[in-house]
Amino acid sequence: MKRILVVDDDPHIREVISFALEKANFIVSLSSDGQQALAHFTESASDLIVMDINMPEMDGLTCCREIRKTSDVPILFLSSRDDEIDRILGLELGADDYVTKPFSPRELVARINAILKRSQPTTSNETQSQSISHGRLILDIEQHAVWWNDQAISLTATEFSLLAQFLKHPKRVFSRDLLMENAYQFNIHVSDRTIDSHIRNIRQKFADIGCGSVIDTQHSIGYKLSSCE
Repeated sequence: MKRILVVDDDPHIREVISFALEKANFIVSLSSDGQQALAHFTESASDLIVMDINMPEMDGLTCCREIRKTSDVPILFLSSRDDEIDRILGLELGADDYVTKPFSPRELVARINAILKRSQPTTSNETQSQSISHGRLILDIEQHAVWWNDQAISLTATEFSLLAQFLKHPKRVFSRDLLMENAYQFNIHVSDRTIDSHIRNIRQKFADIGCGSVIDTQHSIGYKLSSCE
């Protein structure tokens, strides 16, 4: 059973989410702000965090930034504002997805299941290759790990899923719709800018270790894997 940490300053929201998740057979822990969430996460590991953006003491963005210093645990943001800047900023900090309030508990559970599925290592009896290489880039599906030029790169579950798509089809040009369809299942819809934000995040992480180009933009079409040299 997966453990989910729910962080929100609204007790009613915490209760609604907790009920939906426990009904879906998750183990749920609750925190009312970012400070409590950090303390709880330090003491007890979680498989995924559902976190509000706007909270007292420490907001969700700051809490996410602190968690990302030591962990790649999947994070799903909740936002009471339909504000694209908040969404993109949250994704750039390392969140895997977002849901805008008010939300459907069923959709929230579906998004959590989708994230957890992307973060699950591939079992050894699956037919696809466990390790894929392209130039100096190596992706190991079973270990859920990525290296470029022998340097490890930390990716979120969604970023890993997107990069794996490119490596499995290194010559294909992916439209945003195709990337969304493969990365987000359960009929979940996200905006084009969400995919752009994930791609930008992947590029930045590779750039930080000296890789000049990992994913190329094909203008008016989408994205394609670069030579990764």
